Amino acid sequence: MSSRTYHDPLHHGIRLESNKPAEAMVMKLIDSSPFQRLRRIRQLGPAHLTFHGAESSRFTHSLGVFHLARRAINRLVKLDPSLEEQRGILYGASLLHDLGHSPLSHTGEEIFGLCHEDWSAKVLIEHEYIRKTLEDFQKGTAQNVVTLLNSNAKGGVIKSLVSSQLDCDRLDYLLRDSYSTGTQYGQLDIERIMSALTIAPDGEIAIHPKGLMAVEHYLIIRNLMYRSVYNHRLNEVSNWLLEQLFKIARELGAKKIWVDNVMSKWLWSADNLKLKDFLANDDVRTNYHLLRWQEEAPEPLSMLCSKFINRNLLKALSVSHLDNCRQLEALAIARQLAEKDGQDPNICCGLKQQKLHGYYPYKGGLRLWDGSTLQALEESSPLIKALITPVGNAWLIHPKEIHISLRRELIDLSARK
Repeated sequence: MSSRTYHDPLHHGIRLESNKPAEAMVMKLIDSSPFQRLRRIRQLGPAHLTFHGAESSRFTHSLGVFHLARRAINRLVKLDPSLEEQRGILYGASLLHDLGHSPLSHTGEEIFGLCHEDWSAKVLIEHEYIRKTLEDFQKGTAQNVVTLLNSNAKGGVIKSLVSSQLDCDRLDYLLRDSYSTGTQYGQLDIERIMSALTIAPDGEIAIHPKGLMAVEHYLIIRNLMYRSVYNHRLNEVSNWLLEQLFKIARELGAKKIWVDNVMSKWLWSADNLKLKDFLANDDVRTNYHLLRWQEEAPEPLSMLCSKFINRNLLKALSVSHLDNCRQLEALAIARQLAEKDGQDPNICCGLKQQKLHGYYPYKGGLRLWDGSTLQALEESSPLIKALITPVGNAWLIHPKEIHISLRRELIDLSARK
């Protein structure tokens, strides 16, 4: 028998033993090149420019998700022994759910127009070693894992642990992102949440009322993390800057900028990427291109790369208090001021808008089950009910040179009736 332990800063020792078939499979999957690639993709994309400790990888996160999924099924299998048959599928899905991430994580999805769920499924089916490892564990496992990762897949206990409003993915990334960014919002009561997991009479996952406050806390934390970390103004600026520079790189074309063979396909043939070229790209290759473009590319690409690499970021003002028409008017004002200052508004002014949803009651909504009564979570919690209403968020991105004058203009704009 062989074993190994991954020493995780959050979950401490994640131990795997080869005499347990499902864990032996996990050990082989971890050693695969597609999974090792996740070491070279930052969990939070460019958020390290805002939170200097945000250097953790998709590799570390994926191990954490597996660990929490294993803890959850170890509890739930005591309530329903038949779940043991799906242990291998759960392990595969929880470990491999992020295989399809682009460089720069979610920012890369926007830049290259790729869906990481679709690419995770593609890697699972097309990569010979991954598929064979899953099939060697039990025939049909590869397709079952793909089905489980499909967002349209039917529910069930195992599906809920992989993708729901209280899944192991969310539990780990809230803990991990809070830890790595130095924020204090993500201090979840994992022990209480795990001990509260139960199975409702319809066979779906539910929460025992003793865990209600821990789940309330989790959903509030999730809301706070989006507002303070994921949608932080400088994070939005960094994302927007990356989107602009890759847009310009595409427009310049391969005759005017240096690109290697892999990046050429990502920039101009992303819809037809082969598996080999997809797996060949990561943060290392992408960041090297930014360095080369900073040194060699024509303007304005060189300038934008320099701003990103050297963290000479644009400014952002919140315009969330304005309606949509006035937000667009504010953008027009910023563009006029930038142009007056001698800058190109097309590459230095933008509007980033989002709607934050704290809780979806009809999208895999959570339920309480005390052994006699089953009810929707929001029916028992005014706190969770309050999270149902989406909150708008909008940032006006602009050059620092016009920041003071733009603020004055926005005060006047806000005062108008």
